[in-house]
Amino acid sequence: MKTYSARPTDIDRRWLLVDADGVTLGRLASQVATVLKGKHKPIYTPHMDTGDHVVIINAAKVALSGTKPADKKWFRHTMYPGGGHWITIREVMEKHPERVIAQAVRGMMPKTKLGRAMLRKLKVYAGAEHPHAAQQPTAWQPKT
Repeated sequence: MKTYSARPTDIDRRWLLVDADGVTLGRLASQVATVLKGKHKPIYTPHMDTGDHVVIINAAKVALSGTKPADKKWFRHTMYPGGGHWITIREVMEKHPERVIAQAVRGMMPKTKLGRAMLRKLKVYAGAEHPHAAQQPTAWQPKT
């Protein structure tokens, strides 16, 4: 039996719409990463981008379990001496809620050129409105 390897002509990309309202961040991110990689398809090939496009709406309403909103912190640095800053997830959620989901999914993707190409298919929006109606995304509910 020969090993199957997908060709670019075999890849059929769909658009999936995910509502993040009340869904736990980590569970959402891991399932979205699987869809972006294409591991949910029978034609999955590790060296090819066989995944689908994912549009996430209501990113501001994603759930964080336990005391994570107050305890989980992100570090950033201005690259100047003494320019390090810690910011909590709660503060990031107030200003840019889409970055929290994008960063969680990004951490679960391969750290290669292929991983970055797969990540370009992720679109995250804080509210319920998105500009991808022309692509006719299919509603998809991640498993809880």
